[in-house]
Amino acid sequence: MSQEHTAGVYHLILRLPEARALRIGRLGRFTFPAGCYVYTGSAMNGLERRLHRHRRHCKRLWWHIDHLLRAAELEGTVVIPTRRKIECGCNRQVLALPGAEVIAPGFGSSDCRCRTHLVYFAQRPESLGARMALPLLTARRCPQA
Repeated sequence: MSQEHTAGVYHLILRLPEARALRIGRLGRFTFPAGCYVYTGSAMNGLERRLHRHRRHCKRLWWHIDHLLRAAELEGTVVIPTRRKIECGCNRQVLALPGAEVIAPGFGSSDCRCRTHLVYFAQRPESLGARMALPLLTARRCPQA
């Protein structure tokens, strides 16, 4: 399998240094408190290309996460290479972490039934770890969505 066609689920670990009111496309305007955010997404055909796009500053605002990335700092990523559709199950595990809050209902979840794919933590959870590892979030453990 070529790198250009790698599939998988990813978590973007973001830090917003100060509270910001942002318009998130058609979803609307939200006030995002300062803190840590975990965004869960997937790319079934070009995972590396998607992650590279998320790191770029100059881009067309297309996905909900593009709007937040203009204000937040991308601190790291967790990648789960898989062709299985486990994005929503992995997202539910992030939502189940202590301190998880929903700030923007519908964020990143317009194509599923999840309440959101962006989870806020006032303090960075210990389970995120210093090396950006999420021990709960492995392809074996994420429930099928």
